[in-house]
Amino acid sequence: MNAHLIPLAENAGVPNNPQLPARRYPSALKGQSAAQVRDHLKARDWFGSWTGQIYNFHHYHSHAHEVIVVLRGQAGVILGGAGGPELSVGEGDVLLIPAGVGHCSLHHSADFQIMGAYAAGRSWDICRPEDTDLAWARARIAEVPDWVQEPV
Repeated sequence: MNAHLIPLAENAGVPNNPQLPARRYPSALKGQSAAQVRDHLKARDWFGSWTGQIYNFHHYHSHAHEVIVVLRGQAGVILGGAGGPELSVGEGDVLLIPAGVGHCSLHHSADFQIMGAYAAGRSWDICRPEDTDLAWARARIAEVPDWVQEPV
Protein backbone atom coordinates (compact mmCIF):
# COMPACT_ATOMS: atom_id res chain seq x y z
CA MET A 1 0.00 0.00 0.00
CA ASN A 2 1.26 3.45 -0.85
CA ALA A 3 1.79 5.81 2.03
CA HIS A 4 1.27 9.55 1.97
CA LEU A 5 4.60 10.99 3.14
CA ILE A 6 4.54 13.98 5.49
CA PRO A 7 8.01 15.56 5.81
CA LEU A 8 8.33 17.77 8.89
CA ALA A 9 11.10 20.21 9.80
CA GLU A 10 12.06 21.10 13.37
CA ASN A 11 9.25 23.25 14.76
CA ALA A 12 8.32 24.97 18.03
CA GLY A 13 10.64 22.87 20.19
CA VAL A 14 9.76 19.61 18.42
CA PRO A 15 12.76 18.06 16.64
CA ASN A 16 10.67 15.95 14.24
CA ASN A 17 12.85 13.55 12.27
CA PRO A 18 15.40 14.86 9.76
CA GLN A 19 15.68 11.48 8.00
CA LEU A 20 12.20 9.97 8.12
CA PRO A 21 8.90 11.65 7.21
CA ALA A 22 5.69 10.70 8.97
CA ARG A 23 3.46 8.44 6.90
CA ARG A 24 -0.28 8.06 6.55
CA TYR A 25 -2.01 5.01 5.11
CA PRO A 26 -5.69 5.96 4.63
CA SER A 27 -8.23 3.23 5.48
CA ALA A 28 -5.45 0.61 5.40
CA LEU A 29 -6.86 -1.53 8.22
CA LYS A 30 -10.53 -0.58 8.04
CA GLY A 31 -12.96 -3.22 9.25
CA GLN A 32 -10.41 -5.12 11.33
CA SER A 33 -10.96 -5.89 15.00
CA ALA A 34 -8.47 -4.85 17.67
CA ALA A 35 -7.22 -8.45 17.85
CA GLN A 36 -6.71 -8.56 14.08
CA VAL A 37 -4.86 -5.24 14.13
CA ARG A 38 -2.62 -6.42 17.00
CA ASP A 39 -1.79 -9.65 15.14
CA HIS A 40 -1.11 -7.72 11.94
CA LEU A 41 1.28 -5.35 13.71
CA LYS A 42 3.10 -8.18 15.51
CA ALA A 43 3.62 -9.99 12.20
CA ARG A 44 5.33 -6.83 10.90
CA ASP A 45 7.59 -6.38 13.99
CA TRP A 46 5.52 -3.72 15.81
CA PHE A 47 5.05 -4.68 19.48
CA GLY A 48 4.01 -3.29 22.85
CA SER A 49 0.50 -2.57 21.61
CA TRP A 50 -2.01 -0.67 23.68
CA THR A 51 -5.44 0.88 23.13
CA GLY A 52 -6.61 4.32 24.12
CA GLN A 53 -6.45 7.81 22.65
CA ILE A 54 -3.83 10.29 21.46
CA TYR A 55 -2.75 12.80 24.11
CA ASN A 56 -4.24 16.27 23.72
CA PHE A 57 -0.86 17.95 24.17
CA HIS A 58 2.10 18.16 21.80
CA HIS A 59 4.57 15.38 22.50
CA TYR A 60 7.00 13.04 20.76
CA HIS A 61 8.98 9.90 21.49
CA SER A 62 12.75 10.29 21.35
CA HIS A 63 13.64 6.61 21.45
CA ALA A 64 11.00 4.74 19.44
CA HIS A 65 9.04 4.83 16.19
CA GLU A 66 5.30 4.57 16.86
CA VAL A 67 2.39 3.34 14.77
CA ILE A 68 -1.15 4.49 15.48
CA VAL A 69 -4.16 2.65 14.02
CA VAL A 70 -7.62 4.19 14.35
CA LEU A 71 -9.90 1.38 15.53
CA ARG A 72 -13.07 3.48 15.56
CA GLY A 73 -14.29 7.06 15.50
CA GLN A 74 -12.69 10.17 14.08
CA ALA A 75 -10.20 12.79 15.25
CA GLY A 76 -8.23 15.82 14.23
CA VAL A 77 -4.51 15.30 14.81
CA ILE A 78 -1.64 17.77 14.47
CA LEU A 79 1.74 16.40 13.40
CA GLY A 80 5.05 18.17 13.83
CA GLY A 81 4.29 20.49 16.73
CA ALA A 82 2.26 23.68 17.12
CA GLY A 83 1.22 25.02 13.73
CA GLY A 84 2.00 21.72 12.00
CA PRO A 85 -0.36 20.09 9.51
CA GLU A 86 -3.74 18.98 10.81
CA LEU A 87 -4.98 15.60 9.64
CA SER A 88 -8.49 14.23 9.90
CA VAL A 89 -8.25 10.53 10.73
CA GLY A 90 -10.92 7.86 10.90
CA GLU A 91 -11.46 4.13 11.20
CA GLY A 92 -8.73 2.07 9.58
CA ASP A 93 -6.32 4.97 9.07
CA VAL A 94 -2.72 4.20 10.04
CA LEU A 95 -0.14 6.81 11.05
CA LEU A 96 3.54 5.92 11.18
CA ILE A 97 5.20 8.42 13.50
CA PRO A 98 9.02 8.26 13.42
CA ALA A 99 10.98 9.01 16.58
CA GLY A 100 11.00 12.75 17.23
CA VAL A 101 7.83 13.57 15.30
CA GLY A 102 5.38 15.59 17.36
CA HIS A 103 1.75 14.60 17.54
CA CYS A 104 -1.31 15.87 19.39
CA SER A 105 -5.06 15.26 19.31
CA LEU A 106 -7.06 18.45 18.74
CA HIS A 107 -10.51 16.89 19.02
CA HIS A 108 -12.13 13.50 18.64
CA SER A 109 -15.49 11.81 18.50
CA ALA A 110 -16.86 10.19 21.65
CA ASP A 111 -16.16 6.70 20.29
CA PHE A 112 -12.59 7.43 19.14
CA GLN A 113 -10.13 4.65 19.96
CA ILE A 114 -6.68 3.84 18.65
CA MET A 115 -4.13 1.09 18.96
CA GLY A 116 -0.51 2.13 19.27
CA ALA A 117 2.64 -0.01 19.03
CA TYR A 118 6.39 0.47 18.63
CA ALA A 119 8.91 -0.78 16.06
CA ALA A 120 10.66 -3.88 17.41
CA GLY A 121 8.89 -3.27 20.73
CA ARG A 122 11.38 -0.57 21.73
CA SER A 123 10.89 1.22 25.01
CA TRP A 124 9.36 4.66 24.61
CA ASP A 125 9.27 7.94 26.44
CA ILE A 126 7.08 11.02 26.33
CA CYS A 127 8.85 14.27 25.54
CA ARG A 128 7.03 17.59 25.72
CA PRO A 129 8.58 20.46 23.74
CA GLU A 130 8.55 22.82 26.70
CA ASP A 131 10.32 20.31 28.97
CA THR A 132 12.94 18.68 26.72
CA ASP A 133 16.39 19.80 25.58
CA LEU A 134 16.50 19.64 21.78
CA ALA A 135 20.20 18.66 21.60
CA TRP A 136 19.54 15.73 23.95
CA ALA A 137 16.48 14.69 21.92
CA ARG A 138 18.30 14.92 18.58
CA ALA A 139 21.08 12.65 19.92
CA ARG A 140 18.56 10.04 21.10
CA ILE A 141 16.59 10.16 17.84
CA ALA A 142 19.79 9.53 15.86
CA GLU A 143 20.31 6.28 17.83
CA VAL A 144 16.93 4.77 16.92
CA PRO A 145 17.32 2.04 14.28
CA ASP A 146 15.02 2.03 11.26
CA TRP A 147 11.99 -0.25 11.41
CA VAL A 148 12.27 -3.68 9.79
CA GLN A 149 8.93 -3.35 7.98
CA GLU A 150 6.42 -0.57 7.64
CA PRO A 151 3.26 -1.41 9.58
CA VAL A 152 1.15 -1.75 6.43
